[in-house]
Amino acid sequence: MQVVHSSDFVRDAVKRIAEASFAAAGGPFRLALCGGQTPRAIYEALAAEDLDWRNFIITFGDERCVPPDHSDSNYRMACESLLNRVPIPEENILRLKGEMPPEEAANIYERELRQRSGDEVFSHDLILLGMGEDGHTASLFPATSAIGETDRWVVANEVAELAACRLTFTFTLINAARRVLFLVKGERKRELVEGIARGNGYNYPAAMVRPHEGSLLWLVG
Repeated sequence: MQVVHSSDFVRDAVKRIAEASFAAAGGPFRLALCGGQTPRAIYEALAAEDLDWRNFIITFGDERCVPPDHSDSNYRMACESLLNRVPIPEENILRLKGEMPPEEAANIYERELRQRSGDEVFSHDLILLGMGEDGHTASLFPATSAIGETDRWVVANEVAELAACRLTFTFTLINAARRVLFLVKGERKRELVEGIARGNGYNYPAAMVRPHEGSLLWLVG
């Protein structure tokens, strides 16, 4: 685990994403996007980069159970800030279908990933993650059933504190990534990162992100 404190958060995040895409030159670059407000400016800046967009394969680490045009949709935010601005082939954008019954949507997404990965766990070249002030990441919230899931890659996760269901990657899929990049801003979140780095955050879902063979970087703004 590496923690980098950045004075130019957006620029540094874009640089890290671009460098990861260069490392995958000549083959597909499997990038999982995160939602929330923190990455919007990063996606907008990334869209201005001269990258090999046609080799990008885009997935989403989580999604709210809403239609794709809903204001809360992670997919809508990603389209507005990035996907509609760059020439990624439509078939390379794998959307979590939040408008469907949650269990069905999770099953369909996992099946699609399995079809693209054969017998191996789908390995992202880079997964972008955020973290909430409760230590959740993706839609892996404290004390929810998805925390302990070890067989599935994508699940529907009931979050009692939100009175809502979310679609989310599981740790099985996240920890198979070659690189994981956390994008974190805010004083409370900086304190959580410091605790996790010291080994004191074992009860936070974000602390359970430990790529088996890949790298883990926390970019803190």
